[in-house]
Amino acid sequence: MAKTEKSTRETIVAAAAKLFYAEGIRAVSVDAVAEEAGVTKRTLYYHFESKDELIAAYLEGRDQPNLKLFQTWFGDAEGDLPVKVEAIFVALARAARHPKWKGCGFLRTSAELAKMPGHPAIRIGAAHKKKFEAWMAETFAAAGATEPAMLARQILLLLDGSFAVVLLHRDAGYMEAAGKAAATLVQVAMAEANTRAS
Repeated sequence: MAKTEKSTRETIVAAAAKLFYAEGIRAVSVDAVAEEAGVTKRTLYYHFESKDELIAAYLEGRDQPNLKLFQTWFGDAEGDLPVKVEAIFVALARAARHPKWKGCGFLRTSAELAKMPGHPAIRIGAAHKKKFEAWMAETFAAAGATEPAMLARQILLLLDGSFAVVLLHRDAGYMEAAGKAAATLVQVAMAEANTRAS
């Protein structure tokens, strides 16, 4: 029984994720999610008390897979630290060229919920961005970069800024330009670290 309940919940979240990402959270009704999931509205409300809870589950479901994807792109890139950081932007630019790409689900959701700072989805989105920043800071610290926390914050700003501008212009070249800027920042930080060490 528990397995059936879990799979139904997962089906609902997957349906919500598909619709919310494609159309935005406000444009999608609970009825539309239930229809996409192939369940009744009553069944949906059995698993989720509210649409807000469903929105939170949608972002929660994106958290670890997105972080893992960034880490994979970083890890698979051949080269030094600046090249590996730039690789994240290059891979995102490739994704952004797909016709179904709609930007960062976390940022788009937070924009739609701007008047509701206490919404659980806002907290999940903020935590996701902090996890990326913390991972970058740890990576830079391990490599001996100067001011790893500040460098990580700068990379996050370039990343999220490029999400916004690419969505606006539909030109993934902005993401690649942000990647080059990120690589330069990392290169400078590493050069400073090497200078101090010598």
